[in-house]
Amino acid sequence: MAIWVDEDSKILIQGITGKQGTFHGTRMLRYNTNVVGGVTPGKGGQKIDLEGNEIPVFNTMSEAVSQTGADVSAIYVPARFAAGAIHEAAEAFNENGGGLIVCITEGIPTLDMIKAVDKVKQYDGVRLIGPNCPGIISPGTDGGCKVGIMPAFIHKKGRIGIVSKSGTLTYEAVAQTMSVDEGQTTCVGIGGDPVSGTGFIDCLEAFENDPETVAVVMIGEIGGSAEEDAAEWVKENMSKPVVGFVAGSTAPPGKRMGHAGAIISGGKGTASEKFVAFEKAGIYVARDPSEIGRVLVGALTDAGLRET
Repeated sequence: MAIWVDEDSKILIQGITGKQGTFHGTRMLRYNTNVVGGVTPGKGGQKIDLEGNEIPVFNTMSEAVSQTGADVSAIYVPARFAAGAIHEAAEAFNENGGGLIVCITEGIPTLDMIKAVDKVKQYDGVRLIGPNCPGIISPGTDGGCKVGIMPAFIHKKGRIGIVSKSGTLTYEAVAQTMSVDEGQTTCVGIGGDPVSGTGFIDCLEAFENDPETVAVVMIGEIGGSAEEDAAEWVKENMSKPVVGFVAGSTAPPGKRMGHAGAIISGGKGTASEKFVAFEKAGIYVARDPSEIGRVLVGALTDAGLRET
């Protein structure tokens, strides 16, 4: 199994006729992701050829979901339209039994995202990942389900769950698991914006309940308290080993680093504080991303899941 997406998921691409939608949609199909349609207002009824795959285009999400039975949407639309795309997807999925929205777009105004996240929370069966994230991927036996911009070829089906705020460090975590001959159940890039949908605890809970996931790698960043909150949740609820790393240990206080949420203010949100929280919760700490594989092997060995 995997969490939230698998080889049976039916994917829609919002913004499929745009440059990003076409580019990444093609790569999703190369991975055997089940792309069933796309949405571009005003271009409904057309078909777009993605390397020989004739993908139908719809005017609205409501029309697309009802006609295709899709349960996942990938959003590749410009920032000024992205929040509206989230609203539309949430309403369409709510009308049809629920679904997952993966918003790749960066630079969405914060106020727009506050309204979009609030909208999604109104619907029990609808989940948002992102924005400003690489997406989610569940490797399968022949390709898999890739909803986002991550390089699919670096992944392999396995038993390790990965959740990360950072896009590129998600890929590094994958490389580290592969370096010790461990594949992944699902990799989730939740994004580093201060206002977003799915968080660490949502992912940790899903991995805890997934029978195929035996351990989790969690990559945090400086700023905010999401990592500390996740550590507390792990301490109280997690039975599976967790390996943790925090990016930004060398960042000066008050300076925004990369992601909009990655800022240390008032002495809060430092990497050292987060590492302490991890250690108190029994999380296996990697102080450098190059140590993740080694620390993971130790965690698996301690849990009786791997021989040294």
